[in-house]
Amino acid sequence: MRRFLLRHVLPAVLAVLALAPLALLVLGSLRRLGLPPPQGLELVPADPSLESYRALPAVVPVWTYLRNSVIVAAIAVPLAVVVSSLAGFAIRVASSRAKRAAVVATVAMLLVPVTAVWATRFEVYRLAHVTDTLVPLIAPALASPFLVLIYVWAFHRIPLAQLQVASLDGAGPWRMWWRVGLPQVRPATYAVAAIAFTFFWSDVIDPLLYVDSQSLQTLPLGLHFLKLLRPTDFPILLAGSVVATLPIVLVLLIAHRAFLSDRALPGGPG
Repeated sequence: MRRFLLRHVLPAVLAVLALAPLALLVLGSLRRLGLPPPQGLELVPADPSLESYRALPAVVPVWTYLRNSVIVAAIAVPLAVVVSSLAGFAIRVASSRAKRAAVVATVAMLLVPVTAVWATRFEVYRLAHVTDTLVPLIAPALASPFLVLIYVWAFHRIPLAQLQVASLDGAGPWRMWWRVGLPQVRPATYAVAAIAFTFFWSDVIDPLLYVDSQSLQTLPLGLHFLKLLRPTDFPILLAGSVVATLPIVLVLLIAHRAFLSDRALPGGPG
């Protein structure tokens, strides 16, 4: 009985709690425009409508914001995976002394408050003449210490003897990373890709700091303009939030399914 509760009932309860905010978000976006806020808790609108979704593009250029967010995520996520996996694999094959130093340095970078580097980053971007472009929104993919640590942990599950055998067979560092290392840490790659997508898709601070043109704004920052709407038009804000949230939910579901499928394969990790 206890095993059934832990394996089935508890995950079901946690799933309901996790999906409840998304369900309320979707239901709230279906309220008709112009109606006063509900008195008390209204789970399902009395007269649901999609007019808030039709009105959304007329209030803000949502398709332009969405396009920019897609461009940033499409470039930054693969870049973050490649750079982080290369750094993690380099730490794995380094000597013990260099490995400890690299891990300490990576943890130290992770502990630096992001607010401490805003001014420095802005000056670097200004000198490189890339402010008011999408480059500053993609650049953090080149330095993601948390993602590097995930790969460090994953690559350390690969026996060192296996890497030594590959080296004796003539495999160089690049080939070992691509042919030996990455195939054995696919679950970590799924996790890193999902985390990176969530970060770059929902990033508000970098567009606010480094991008001035409205045509280059991303979706999360663009939704902030909807906070100026009247309370009777809040379903439009909720509709925009649904548009911004669904891609993250979809990516997490895909990553979860890929993770489970990979573990189910013969010889898969775990």
